[in-house]
Amino acid sequence: MNEQMSDPGIFVGKGENPVSLTLKYANRHGLICGATGTGKTVTLQILAEGFSDAGVPVFISDVKGDVAGLSQAGTMKGFLQERAETIGLEPYDMKGYPTVLWDLFGKQGHPVRATITDMGPLLLARLLGLNDTQEGVLVLAFRVADDEGMLLLDLKDLRALLINISDRRQELQAKYGNVSPSSIGAIQRKLLALEEQGADQFFAEPALDLNDFMRTAEDGRGIINVLAADKLMMSPKLYATFLLWMLSELFEMLPEAGDPDKPKLVFFFDEAHLLFEDCPPALLDKVETVVRLIRSKGVGVYFVTQNPMDVPDSVSSQLGNRIQHALRAFTPKERKVIRAAAETFRPNPAFETIDVITELGIGEALVSTLMSKGVPGVVERTLIRPPSSRMGPLTAAERKKTIGASPVAGTYDKTVDNRSAYEILGERAEKAAAEARKQAEREAKQAEKAKKAKTSGSSSAKPRSRSRRQSTTQAVLKQVARTATNRIVSSLMRGILGSLKR
Repeated sequence: MNEQMSDPGIFVGKGENPVSLTLKYANRHGLICGATGTGKTVTLQILAEGFSDAGVPVFISDVKGDVAGLSQAGTMKGFLQERAETIGLEPYDMKGYPTVLWDLFGKQGHPVRATITDMGPLLLARLLGLNDTQEGVLVLAFRVADDEGMLLLDLKDLRALLINISDRRQELQAKYGNVSPSSIGAIQRKLLALEEQGADQFFAEPALDLNDFMRTAEDGRGIINVLAADKLMMSPKLYATFLLWMLSELFEMLPEAGDPDKPKLVFFFDEAHLLFEDCPPALLDKVETVVRLIRSKGVGVYFVTQNPMDVPDSVSSQLGNRIQHALRAFTPKERKVIRAAAETFRPNPAFETIDVITELGIGEALVSTLMSKGVPGVVERTLIRPPSSRMGPLTAAERKKTIGASPVAGTYDKTVDNRSAYEILGERAEKAAAEARKQAEREAKQAEKAKKAKTSGSSSAKPRSRSRRQSTTQAVLKQVARTATNRIVSSLMRGILGSLKR
């Protein structure tokens, strides 16, 4: 299934014929699916090895904790050697691959961070599970921040801005529309819940520079970026939103690449069903658009999931390279899935695709890749090649060594708290308080001068009464100014401190 000898592609395995993934069409996206235990992870691993050998950087989310073994050479075993000989894989040797480990929580790899401003209101609303009204208030908050030149870098910035908007809602209503205090309260509560899931570690600086995902090693191989996602999977919305954010950032960042000879980056989305579960139609439309257009930026996107129906038709129709491991047919619903999966392949006259899907053994798959001019190849029943790297997790010592030898070691280790909305709003409150105090002092001095100017021999009760009224009025003004200042500052502080994780 190679297009031509000038592009040998990535050797996937062998059926009746050798099966390869042509690099020129690798950015036309792909799908790897199959039931648990049928070999999806190994397929993902050998594709990552192939892309790396071709000088293409790779991103993988490691949801089970065993993909990081790519960084270590595998151990030659009898069944691996036998598989290599059966499919004609020569030479077959064991080697590790250049790997950079990442972790949103900063425990199993370099920290991955983004800012609230970078995330944007649409993805953040999905992450928080907001309704339409609440999402409208969040969009308004981002607009106010943009108009007033305030960066939203972390969660405390967004909280402070929401408090400020609530205090100013009468002022802002004429320009931005109605601001619902109950919606602001609901968003604040959901931000607190999100923080409890560890999102405060993600929304911070220094933010991830996605160029760091697009590196090659000194030997020319593409670096494989592995995101530790085993703990992140406990917060599935955070996991899915993070991956969607990365995809959209790549789309915005990269220039048009036309039709390159090989991808600039290949992205593997494991547990792809989480990307589309409860996905609002507006967001799904944007995901579809990004997937359709990002290939022109040189990025290939590969979805990995158990059920091919997990990927919506609007996205699935754009996936030109397909690897289907075994599916089981115990229920009518499962038989319907198998029928739908079989219909996505170009038929092979040598067998019935719908029958073979249920007969595939571990390490076997039905494979169809794009050939000349992007035409889908005839589906092949394929023995998947064995990997050269380790099939399994890293030890703690190996992980530590890999992190220490990383080209980005030290770049993201320490959190930075730059001046942003929280500081700007705090400064505004302090300035308002200072102005109120100065005004009170000026009025007090004027009242004192007026009092001294009165003649001591004056017997008029009316002027004395007026003088006392001025003094009382000034005292009231000072108290009002002091109370207003305390309310602004303490309200801001109460909102922030009440939501901080202790």
